[in-house]
Amino acid sequence: MPTCMTNATHSDDAAAPLAHRSRREMASSLLCLILYLLHQLSCCHARDIVTPGRPLAANETLVSGGDGNFALGFFTPQGANSTYVGVWYNKVSVRTVVWVANREAPIAGAVEDNPGATLSVSASGTLAIAAGNTTVVWSVAPAEKLASPTAQILDNGNLVLADAGGTVAWEGFDYPTDTLLPEMKLGIDYVKGRNRTLTAWKSTSDPSPGPVVMAMDTSGDPQVFIWDGPVKVWRSGPWDGVQFTGVPDTVTYSGFSFSFINNAQEVTYSFQVHNVSIISRLGLNSTGNYGLLQRSTWVEAAGTWNLYWYAPKDQCDAVSPCGPNGVCDTNNLPVCSCLRGFTPKSLAAWALRDGRDGCVRSTPLDCQNGTDGFVTVRHAKVPDTERSVVDMSLTLAQCRQACLRNCSCKAYASANVSDGGGRGGAGTGCVMWTTGLTDLRVYPDFGQDLFVRLAAADLELTSKSRKGLVIIAVGASVSALAFLLVVAGLLIWTRKKRIRTGSSKWSGSRSTGRPFEGSSHDDDLELPIFDLGTIAAATDGFSINNKLGEGGFGPVYKGKLEDGQEIAVKTLSKTSVQGLDEFKNEVLLIAKLQHRNLVRLLGCSISGEERILVYEYMANKSLDNFLFEKSNVVLDWQVRYRIIEGISRGLLYLHQDSRYRIIHRDMKASNVLLDKEMTPKISDFGMARMFGSEETEINTRKVVGTYGYMSPEYAMDGVFSVKSDVFSFGVLLLEIVSGRRNRGVYSYSNHLNLLGHAWSLWNEGKSLELADEKMNGSFNSDEVLKCIRVGLLCVQENPDDRPSMSQVLQMLAITDVTSLPMPKQPGFAARRVLMETDTSSSKLDCSVFDSATITMLEGR
Repeated sequence: MPTCMTNATHSDDAAAPLAHRSRREMASSLLCLILYLLHQLSCCHARDIVTPGRPLAANETLVSGGDGNFALGFFTPQGANSTYVGVWYNKVSVRTVVWVANREAPIAGAVEDNPGATLSVSASGTLAIAAGNTTVVWSVAPAEKLASPTAQILDNGNLVLADAGGTVAWEGFDYPTDTLLPEMKLGIDYVKGRNRTLTAWKSTSDPSPGPVVMAMDTSGDPQVFIWDGPVKVWRSGPWDGVQFTGVPDTVTYSGFSFSFINNAQEVTYSFQVHNVSIISRLGLNSTGNYGLLQRSTWVEAAGTWNLYWYAPKDQCDAVSPCGPNGVCDTNNLPVCSCLRGFTPKSLAAWALRDGRDGCVRSTPLDCQNGTDGFVTVRHAKVPDTERSVVDMSLTLAQCRQACLRNCSCKAYASANVSDGGGRGGAGTGCVMWTTGLTDLRVYPDFGQDLFVRLAAADLELTSKSRKGLVIIAVGASVSALAFLLVVAGLLIWTRKKRIRTGSSKWSGSRSTGRPFEGSSHDDDLELPIFDLGTIAAATDGFSINNKLGEGGFGPVYKGKLEDGQEIAVKTLSKTSVQGLDEFKNEVLLIAKLQHRNLVRLLGCSISGEERILVYEYMANKSLDNFLFEKSNVVLDWQVRYRIIEGISRGLLYLHQDSRYRIIHRDMKASNVLLDKEMTPKISDFGMARMFGSEETEINTRKVVGTYGYMSPEYAMDGVFSVKSDVFSFGVLLLEIVSGRRNRGVYSYSNHLNLLGHAWSLWNEGKSLELADEKMNGSFNSDEVLKCIRVGLLCVQENPDDRPSMSQVLQMLAITDVTSLPMPKQPGFAARRVLMETDTSSSKLDCSVFDSATITMLEGR
């Protein structure tokens, strides 16, 4: 502690006036206080280094300087009896270890059993972990001795061993464990001779290296693989200048940037997070319900990690499920198909939905005569590039010519599409494939163009050939017409007879396996057609005891098939406000959509006038039953928040990530179903509409949906877009928070609907009063306030002011609520309807306008 000589005197001071001496003494005392506080701060601040004279003990923790983001110390995993040295987040309430030093050499016993354990640095620079005695279990030593060495935990989570001049001789980032942090690199450093890989823990209680490994493969065009032992289970695809082609949603991440370096010194991938409020990591797991590789962000208000992205996530994420020259598309049923000009190698296996044998060429290539051409596969995750040839000096046009000159070349693509190449631009660089095209898949909107080589016979027919085929086809058609009419008549008579028999006996086969008969050629679906007898048997003859409810489509029944699978049977009643168009629309749309937050369509039944949809059964029915009806089960806040996130992801898939761009147009609580684990699934696609790739909004004279959830521009002007669904989502979000419908006059606040009530509370600084009273105040206030703010942002009057669903998910992941935009006044669609409706009637029921489902309204 500094010594302050406040009582010392001087000959000049003795003659100084008393007031002057007092001021001087006060200044001296103040200086002493400042020195003391500085000393206390230096003494009490957590250290971040280990020096030769001061090791780290088992009961101590290093905390990184700067913002104090990371801590380093001894720990024992839950359920284990071993001690490790690791790095974890210092500001995350749930200890999350991101790096382990001695994962292959633990100290026996828990931390409390090893009080003498140390992490030390020797005078020569050796970093070592020792047990209670002098036994060293782990150590690293630099190639040369260091002068005044120190080991320091940095604020990015990197443990470094450096000399007195700050030169780093060793760093933990060169030896990742199971987590990739911002600034950490995955891949090969040729200068250091290091291949930085991720290796999952054996289990949650055992940090030792497990069989699941993620590493960069630099043969051909570099790409990342995940291995489970010797088996490849996931492939990233090559870097296309913007992202890995197998991770197409990377471009939707806000606040992140990604780096891929491919030169003589290194081939590495890394990422950065620019928003300091976001704590994000990329982790590799040995097992997991949501894939082996997960990108997650920490939500402190909820005290949990929010899953942001994961892989593998679907059937096409497996490595080459459709074999050589096969194409995987999750929006098709079945998911595997052959490239144009190819046929299945094994028809028997293909018929059993086993596409691993792949496809073979229908017509041999004719390289010598130069008649070959190319067909374009758009939005592709390009095939495995392990044996591809890359030439960055070629343009895309030169790449085509080089492929034609090489008789072994099977396909080509741009190596870099950052300037639009492969997406309508020229691109740079050239990738050529000389072996079978394996692990090829396509996406709805992302991906790049792949140019597959075909023989002339498999390319577009010449006009002369088409004329000849037309003549043949006309002749054949005329000859066959009479025969087809006779056959059709027999089939109709037989089918009617079978339906009558099946209906009376409640019998029949489970499924015919035929495609949906009402679709056009382009929309053919291999969707199972259930016999009416099968459905009747499954529901006990559509027993009233099995009735789950009734909506605008018709009654819904619970059923069980012969194999024990539970189903929900949705029947189109004769008095239904929805019709055959909505029925066909729902079948064609939802059958090609696959997402964990969308309800799954199992099949349909079309018998006479009967129109039936068969869905997976949702054990907890619909969300409105929990929010608005009398129920013994009260949804706690954690469940509500997970439901909000799930609905957000489902809508994002519809708007952006699915094969089609889809506007649901009837998002409401009753159209959100809950499975036995309370996972939300969006349902009822009878009113949904597909958007073209160039369309941003559509004007219609047929307005469908539910008042109270409709956006103002749609309800009044018939204009809808993705922002219409965002408005409906905002209403639904506020309903989930409040447990109240967006309808009826709130007498105590003099507002027509929930939106007006929420807006008033927001302006008065009383937003927490909106929270559902049934939760009894048991919720995270910051998280509730964030959701209310996001909900108000979604229901703003002007569609341009509303966020997209990708932005909504980003907002839900942010912990600093103050960083969110300020909402403007909501659009009160229901109020506008009431004000502009014919006022000749003296009585208007407000709740009817807010809740009624309408199927047609002439747009203005």
